[in-house]
Amino acid sequence: MQLEGRRKSSNVEDRRRGGGAAAAGGIGLGGILIAGLIWLLTGQDPSTVLQTIDPGTITTTQNTEYTANAEDQELYDFASIILAGTEDVWTQIFQKNGLTYVPPKLVIFDGSVQSGCGGATAQSGPFYCSADQSVYLDLSFFKDMKRQFGTTGDFAWAYVIAHEVGHHVQYLLGTLNQVNQKRARSNEKTANQLSVRLELQADFYAGIWAHYDQKRFHSLEEGDIEEGLNIAAAIGDDRIQKNTYGRSYPDSFTHGTSAQRAKWLKKGLSTGDPSLGDTFSPSYSDL
Repeated sequence: MQLEGRRKSSNVEDRRRGGGAAAAGGIGLGGILIAGLIWLLTGQDPSTVLQTIDPGTITTTQNTEYTANAEDQELYDFASIILAGTEDVWTQIFQKNGLTYVPPKLVIFDGSVQSGCGGATAQSGPFYCSADQSVYLDLSFFKDMKRQFGTTGDFAWAYVIAHEVGHHVQYLLGTLNQVNQKRARSNEKTANQLSVRLELQADFYAGIWAHYDQKRFHSLEEGDIEEGLNIAAAIGDDRIQKNTYGRSYPDSFTHGTSAQRAKWLKKGLSTGDPSLGDTFSPSYSDL
């Protein structure tokens, strides 16, 4: 991505220094592999994720003082620039629709963190917490993406942030709370399908951001779009489960298939029309 000369968001909180944090154990899909990447782009309200943690696994850890190296500082600046881009795009879209966009805070942490939704660790992956309207990110996650998926370009990283911001958009529009209320009243299969619809819409919103970011800043370079689509496909439920178990279990999907995730990201990116992101009206098989 071409990001030179762009502003950095001031809405970033650095929690990588000092203080104790609650470290939650057992976060993740029952401990299934891919070292933190299973929860990539979870985006579902972590109050529904973190509540599954056994309180007995919560421990208090004392963080030593964190000293950022050059790579970490570069990633920190990158995240701040991408956040600023989402602020610009969604502020404009909300204004056009007579609404006010209140941007989320981006909390950068190292190792473990205490959010308004509970304790989490780096293994949780990036997540959005509606309780404090914040996106949480351990920068080591980008390094994990590079090591495990070979993502050397920064658009895949930007997609991660934009997806989580997409969940904040859902929160502001009331979608997130409505879906979580429906999930709480549903059986497991239906609740999972609602989660898939929520996640695919957040993928779509990430594409909306990329569309207008490109239009305004000409930020996308050759190969960026393909990279984003590839990473969206790489974290599809079907691919993850096949790599883990040798087969997939559709009723357990919570984020969508590889094809679905790539489809909705591409749709947002190509159209730039937020009104086309209704993932709740179509039949589930048509997603």
